[in-house]
Amino acid sequence: MTVRVVLADDQPLVRSGLRVIMADHPDLEVVGEAATGAEAVRLVSDIGPDVVVMDIRMPGMDGIEATRLITAGPATTRVLVLTTFDEDDHVYGALRAGASGFVVKDMALDDILAAIRVVAAGDALIAPGVTRRLIADFVGRPAAARERSARPVGGITEREREVLTLVGRGRSNTEIAEDLFITVATAKSHVSRLLTKLGARDRVQLVITAYETGLVTLPP
Repeated sequence: MTVRVVLADDQPLVRSGLRVIMADHPDLEVVGEAATGAEAVRLVSDIGPDVVVMDIRMPGMDGIEATRLITAGPATTRVLVLTTFDEDDHVYGALRAGASGFVVKDMALDDILAAIRVVAAGDALIAPGVTRRLIADFVGRPAAARERSARPVGGITEREREVLTLVGRGRSNTEIAEDLFITVATAKSHVSRLLTKLGARDRVQLVITAYETGLVTLPP
């Protein structure tokens, strides 16, 4: 199955480089390019790609607002944020806007292509360094702000609460199964129910929920 991709970046060289690389992979097809967030939103509406590889800093509408509009719309398109790690401090905002993944431009090209496939398959992926930044962003807020954002998780069972906590700590389904002495299939079922009950788009949103509700915190 071919993954149809839109490249959204205001740097033509970045778009050109990714397009050339993807041309060597028959399962990936570039079906459009955008230099602004507004153009990316229009392309999603016009051609409905599987994945948008989205830069954050673009003129006019930035990648965060474009991501919010895309994920709030009727299209099933998923967004993979690809940006410069040292310059962008908008990780939390991009993920809250509905991005299914966040990778950085200095990653190995094979890893970036793998991330596109992962997101297209309906899963989520965050570069390890970005995960640390996401956590630091939340934990770095004043204590009062963290307390205001914390909220109880309702409508889930105690076992689902345990699973959500482990998802928030970055555990895979296999690791969750080992920690809770259940099968991998059962762990996967719990995660699926959590996605439905909490209205989460994917696993990334579950991680955010775990932090926002106080189920997962960093040690002092």
